[in-house]
Amino acid sequence: MRRKKAAFLCLAVIAASVALIAQPDTDGKASKTGGRAVITIYLAGDSTVAAAPRSRAPRAGWGEMLDDWFDDNVMVKNMAASGRSAKSFVEERRLSRILREMKKGDYLFIQFGHNDEKVNDPARYTEPFTSYQSYLKRYIDGARTKGATPVLITPVERRRFSADGRALNSHGLYPAAMKALGEREHVPVIDLTAKSRQRFEQLGPEQTKQLFLWLAPGEHANYPHGIEDNTHFHKRGAKEIARLVVEGIMELNLPLRHHLIRSPKREPIRDRLSDETP
Repeated sequence: MRRKKAAFLCLAVIAASVALIAQPDTDGKASKTGGRAVITIYLAGDSTVAAAPRSRAPRAGWGEMLDDWFDDNVMVKNMAASGRSAKSFVEERRLSRILREMKKGDYLFIQFGHNDEKVNDPARYTEPFTSYQSYLKRYIDGARTKGATPVLITPVERRRFSADGRALNSHGLYPAAMKALGEREHVPVIDLTAKSRQRFEQLGPEQTKQLFLWLAPGEHANYPHGIEDNTHFHKRGAKEIARLVVEGIMELNLPLRHHLIRSPKREPIRDRLSDETP
C-alpha cells in the first residue's frame, strides 16, 4: 500500500513539474494559447496603434485592446511604435523583425499615415500615390512571402470638426492611396478612416473628447496641468477603435472572424462610454 502511495505521489510531482515547464514564457499573451497552434496577428503602425507606457496613462493605442476580442487560438503581437511612418518603420528594420518571427497562417495588420504626412521630415515623409504605396507594398510582399495574410488599415481619424459639427478628414489622400493599393494588390482593406469619422460624427464634438486624451488639470496624476490631445486616445477611445477594427474583420469575412468571442455591435456606443471609468 505504501508503495502505491509513493508511486502516486511521484507521478503527481512529475505531472505538476511538466505542467509548469509547459507554460509559455513569451510575451505575456502567449499564456492564452494553452500549447495549441496559434494564429498570430502582428500589428505594424504608429502611436495610435502602439501600447502607451504607464507614464502616459490613461493614453492607449487601439492595438492594446485587440487581443481581448479573440479566443485562445489567436494572439496579438503589437509591434507598432510611436512616431513611425510606413517608411521609417521599414528603415529602422522593424518590419524585418516581424518577418523573422512570422509563420504561415499569421496576419499582418498595417496602419500608417499620421507621420507619413510630415512633409518637413524626410526620414518619415512619403507621398501618397508613390513612396507611400511603395513602402506599403513591402509589408504586403513580406507577409505573403512568409505565407501570412496582409491586411491594410487606413489611418484612424484625428478629432477635427467643422463649425457646424461635421467630422472632418484629416489625412488627405493617404486613405485613398491605401485603398487603391489594396485593390491593385488584392489585399483586404479595413477603412478605419471612414469608420472612425462616422463614429466621431455620431458622437459630436463634445462627446468625442471622451475618446481622446482630454483631461482637466488635476484629473490625472500623469497630466497635472491637463491635456487636450486630438490625436491620441484615452483607454475608452482605444477600446472603441479596436471595436471598429473587429467590425472590419467581420465585414471582410476574414477567417479570423471564427475566433471572435463576442459581437462588436453588442451594445450602443453611448452605453459603452457611460460604463467606462476615467
